[in-house]
Amino acid sequence: MAKMKGAVVVNTDRCKGCNLCVVACPLHVLALAKTKVNAKGYNYAEEVLEDACTGCTSCATVCPDGCITVYRVKCD
Repeated sequence: MAKMKGAVVVNTDRCKGCNLCVVACPLHVLALAKTKVNAKGYNYAEEVLEDACTGCTSCATVCPDGCITVYRVKCD
């Protein structure tokens, strides 16, 4: 059976930095940007542990603005 790996894509322009996705991630893959802000002045969520994501979609499920897309790919 092939392992699954996930990749999180955050629409940083729409993200309000509510932190719900960061709290929802069981593997601590996401964090709010500490020094970067989007055009609206919000510290947005970003993927900080790229290889740790399993594609569970917890982050995308709780995002109130639909800013997160999770892709799942098979690994060898």
